[in-house]
Amino acid sequence: DVQLQASGGGLVQAGGSLRLSCAASGFTFDDYNINWFRQVPGKEREGVSCIDSNDGSTYYADSVKGRFTISSDNAKNTVYLQMNSLKPEDTAVYYCAAGQGLLLPDGMDYWGKGTQVTVSS
Repeated sequence: DVQLQASGGGLVQAGGSLRLSCAASGFTFDDYNINWFRQVPGKEREGVSCIDSNDGSTYYADSVKGRFTISSDNAKNTVYLQMNSLKPEDTAVYYCAAGQGLLLPDGMDYWGKGTQVTVSS
């Protein structure tokens, strides 16, 4: 049974930090790129960051570069998204997903349920 469990969301003031976790099970973790997406009501799902399973390369949307850091603990089948210097515009539901693609929703095979991140001004 494939599962991607995102956690760590919450309410934080602007300038604060949160760390999201994505725990994976039911598939071969090393065979998939793990991506973080976010979505606000009325807007398309946006790719935030991903880590390439082949070489560990990391990718970030321009809007989060320098503030967010993605990392992976393969022994725990878990990917983390450290989010610093949060802004109100980072408010969204954050999803983790696994697939062969990088930051493109259509390239994902598995999706987890989202975790809400709310940044107050």
